[in-house]
Amino acid sequence: MQLLLKSIFTCALFVIFVYATAQSLLKVQETDARRAYLNVTSSSSTNLSQDDGHFLSRRLRQATHGEEGDEGAPSQMEDETRQMTKIHGDAPDVEELRECNEGLVLPLWMPQRNISVGDRLVRGFVYFVLLIYLFVGVSIIADRFMAAIEAITSIERAVVVKGPNNTKQVMHVRIWNETVANLTLMALGSSAPEILLSVIEIYAKDFESGDLGPGTIVGSAAYNLFMIIAVCMIWIPAGEVRRIRHLRVFFVTALFSVFAYVWLWLILSVFTPGVILVWEAIVTLLFFPLTVLWAYIAERRLLVYKYMDKNYRVNKRGTVVAGEHDQVEMDAEKGPKHPMVTSARGNDAEAFDEARREYISLLTELRQKYPDADLEQLEMMAQEQVLARSSKSRAFYRIQATRKMVGSGNLMRKIQERAHSDLTEVKAQLHAGDDEEADDRIRMYFEPGHYTVMENCGEFEVRVVRRGDISTYASVEFETQDGTASAGTDFVGRKGLLSFPPGVDEQRFRIEVIDDDVFEEDECFYIRLFNPSEGVKLAVPMIATVMILDDDHAGIFAFTDSVFEITESVGRFELKVMRYSGARGTVIVPYWTENDTATESKDYEGARGELIFENNESEKFIDLYILEESSYEKDVSFKVHIGEPRLAPDDTNKESFFNRFFEKHEHSGDPTHDELADKIKEVEKKAVQDLTELDRILLLSKPRNGELTTAYVRIRESQEFKATVDKLVAKANVSAVLGTSSWKEQFKDALTVIPADESEFDNDDVEEEVPSCFSYVSHFVCLFWKVLFAFVPPTDICGGYVTFVVSIFVIGVITAIIGDAASYFGCALNIKDSVTAILFVALGTSIPDTFASMIAAKHDEGADNCIGNVTGSNAVNVFLGIGLAWTIAAVYHSSHGLTFNVEPGTIGFAVALFCGEALIAIMLIMFRRWHKGIGAELGGPKTSKYISAAILVFLWVFYVVICILEAYDFIRV
Repeated sequence: MQLLLKSIFTCALFVIFVYATAQSLLKVQETDARRAYLNVTSSSSTNLSQDDGHFLSRRLRQATHGEEGDEGAPSQMEDETRQMTKIHGDAPDVEELRECNEGLVLPLWMPQRNISVGDRLVRGFVYFVLLIYLFVGVSIIADRFMAAIEAITSIERAVVVKGPNNTKQVMHVRIWNETVANLTLMALGSSAPEILLSVIEIYAKDFESGDLGPGTIVGSAAYNLFMIIAVCMIWIPAGEVRRIRHLRVFFVTALFSVFAYVWLWLILSVFTPGVILVWEAIVTLLFFPLTVLWAYIAERRLLVYKYMDKNYRVNKRGTVVAGEHDQVEMDAEKGPKHPMVTSARGNDAEAFDEARREYISLLTELRQKYPDADLEQLEMMAQEQVLARSSKSRAFYRIQATRKMVGSGNLMRKIQERAHSDLTEVKAQLHAGDDEEADDRIRMYFEPGHYTVMENCGEFEVRVVRRGDISTYASVEFETQDGTASAGTDFVGRKGLLSFPPGVDEQRFRIEVIDDDVFEEDECFYIRLFNPSEGVKLAVPMIATVMILDDDHAGIFAFTDSVFEITESVGRFELKVMRYSGARGTVIVPYWTENDTATESKDYEGARGELIFENNESEKFIDLYILEESSYEKDVSFKVHIGEPRLAPDDTNKESFFNRFFEKHEHSGDPTHDELADKIKEVEKKAVQDLTELDRILLLSKPRNGELTTAYVRIRESQEFKATVDKLVAKANVSAVLGTSSWKEQFKDALTVIPADESEFDNDDVEEEVPSCFSYVSHFVCLFWKVLFAFVPPTDICGGYVTFVVSIFVIGVITAIIGDAASYFGCALNIKDSVTAILFVALGTSIPDTFASMIAAKHDEGADNCIGNVTGSNAVNVFLGIGLAWTIAAVYHSSHGLTFNVEPGTIGFAVALFCGEALIAIMLIMFRRWHKGIGAELGGPKTSKYISAAILVFLWVFYVVICILEAYDFIRV
């Protein structure tokens, strides 16, 4: 479809070009026959200068058609006047057929006299090809200009907002208002060639008026309003529609876009016909900031707008935002998603929360789609889709269209690279503290810092490590210190020196534990490092704790803490159950989980089973599996219980305290019979006063629970995940994809051929594509421009301002060449500047905007980037492009005591015609929006959208044809 549209545009241009050329060359042959007569005309004709001839001819022609004549037949004087007017009006035209005026930049193709028709055709063809190539070049540098504008308008400021729990949060929001940016810098970026052409033409003609600049602006406005919107109407996929979301702003820009051309008609033909006064030019220019201000007031609901009905709607992400009445109705038709709520937070905070919720939602969808992918892969895919789905400016679509046209590939590939780099950068920032090894000083410490040993272990090994510079000799002393355990009775005290030769990063030494048969509580002692050698720093833990567990009883069982806080991303969590005050025998401890605020199978996997503590085993772990939802804010908990411990039925516990003190105990001979358990049960039946010492010791040897038999496991959101989401959402800015960070990157892009695949957004599971033949041809044709513009400073320098200044200068130079080439082209083929501007230059500068609008129409949720920006640009082009140029010229002439003359002619006629057709087009657009069977400006039922598009195409064709006929005097006004 896209190729078909390109072919239609190309064929239409070619047919019109052939027709205009043929008609112009026929006129060349006719005027050659009259050349002899013109050479012998009265010398009085020389009193009329070449600059004033064309203007005077039209004024005299108007007089001869009855403006000053009396009733009845014209007098002989009037006939002579008409004949003299014809001579004087045609003479400059004939001279123009033979000689062209020197341009501002481009050298003139000599000779200019006695040129054959074939020579004119060749020159016209060369100039035409040159114009096309210049249009390509100005499109490429205009995209660099747009990237700089995007970087400037994306500058952010830090704001502090309060969360739902009055928690302060720092976020970054854009300084530039979207509406102001679109009507100022963005409009300047997309229309820079037209605006600069109007200003440069004034300077090139010694501050006299020309037809090329204003004609390009008016012709571009007609093409944008009629053809671009028509193409976008039928480009919407079947069954889909696009509506303008900022309707108030559209009304303002639409009003000013029509008023701009009405104002031009008034100052050209009504107020002071043919003369532009200084105040008229200045007022024209001042309408530009007025348009921006009024659109901003409408967008922000200031002044009178705040008294209008203010409705609220829930957007697709569940956020309540202010909207227009029709938008509320649209969402009401789809059904309510969430109850209406009133938010006291600012728009910036709501926008940030909205983007964050979208990220979490995407992450959940991707987790279901790719259950085997790890979190980092899912985060990268989510970030890529957030960037792809986020709202995009007209700069993005303009650059996207140009890149695909010139073989520079798809911007979505850069989005993939950006998503990966964003995630890598964020992860590096979050783990920066873990990798801080910048300190070159030698550090020594225990690893690990806590040891748990059994009383009967004999000896255990202690490890000391060295980190940092290990190329030198280092040493440190150590010694044991008493705690509840005493040296000589519970362990063998030790003191010594650890030496670390060069290249050695750890040393070990052994500590002996003394075993006894006396029941006692668990005890601990300490080992400390001290007196390090020069250049060595003791780090934590510099003191190791050693816990000695008594092994004379079955033990006491309990959790190490009552509450355990974990993150939902932990996956598997090992909950420790400790055995202390004895470790003899095999003991079974039952456990199970229970819901609290967490839900089994949703937040965690339920667990139930038994822990078997073997003889001398002091700890066991319950495996708990946490189900990750990747929630941004989560705080739920569940319980884990341990039941009454019991001795293993098949354990004779021959090494237990009981059997060592009751050696005369006779066994029943049944290996499955737990004699110790039976004996304990008998003792438990006795009264306390009847217990003997041996009975008390027997009860102490029974396995039992401690105080902490229930543990709460609290599941919180992952702080790393939360920080990652915040940072990625803050970085989810498509503007960074448009810019460049270095000259190396720019030259690499300029020299690389990248396939312009059509899967801009739905690129899942798509194999790597190879550049097509068209991509290679486009790349090598545009290679000169790509390499040349790679010298423009990157947008990362000074926030894009340097790129902005350099780009607009380069655009000005190329635009000046375009003005010269267009003038030479019309001169060679005898095509008037007004026709060249409306038919060729306007289309050449608007083709990139056409394809940009097509991409925006297909992938945007609204029609603002297709329709709203068209009306905004049309108003800005007149007020800024024509207003600035005419203000300069009017002030210049006024300072020299002269008047700035602008012939109404074709421009005035084109302006009046455009105003009438623009009103028809805007009424058609509004009719489509409010018609129940369509309900949108773009798309809709197949029949209606093709009929509407046909009407708009007819308006443009009618406009072009009538303007050409008027320019060549087939229609006289």
